[in-house]
Amino acid sequence: MSEIILMSDPRVAAVPVHECGEPLVDVRRGPLLVDLRKQDDSDAFFYLREGVLERLLQAQAHLPAGLGFLVVEGYRPPALQRRYFEKYAARLRAEQPGWTDEQIRSAVSRFVSPPEIAPHSAGAAVDLTLVDADGRELDLGTPMNATPEESAGACYTDAAGISAQARAHREILGRVLTAVGLVNYPTEWWHWSFGDRYWALATAAASACYGPSLHGVHE
Repeated sequence: MSEIILMSDPRVAAVPVHECGEPLVDVRRGPLLVDLRKQDDSDAFFYLREGVLERLLQAQAHLPAGLGFLVVEGYRPPALQRRYFEKYAARLRAEQPGWTDEQIRSAVSRFVSPPEIAPHSAGAAVDLTLVDADGRELDLGTPMNATPEESAGACYTDAAGISAQARAHREILGRVLTAVGLVNYPTEWWHWSFGDRYWALATAAASACYGPSLHGVHE
């Protein structure tokens, strides 16, 4: 896709889902470094679909020497996804009282997917960044999960105005993840997915294989 298609675009919701039933698996069982900033009582964020995790491991193996992935969030329960969406919508309504409901929904979807199609709630998406050999996060231009407002748009993957070093790090991240079939959400440099509706639209696949209708974490 050359244009930026937002998660709220009707073309995303129109993609059919043929759920393959692949399980969610615990990313902590492998060599990936996992960050705890999203930890809660359910530990849900530690999980990804098995096929997504396999692709992440393949991608990490092709990173330049001394670099690794830091996984910040994987699976997100639908109820939590809805809370995130509604909280950000309320914030934007307060900041932009003249906007219509559709404008709010579109703006929110730059940063939080509508709950009914959310890749995280399908276990298909991962938020991640790069770290050095000592586990220190590299400069990718913005803090992870910086909103478009907070970052003045620098959270967009192809944003202008970030440093050459940050650009190089984003290119490394993109190169290895794209090579294993993941797609980026272009308003968030850290968000990558495989098998969900957005992935299907981006790759012209006939359908998604992971749907956002899971009812709990399992292995």
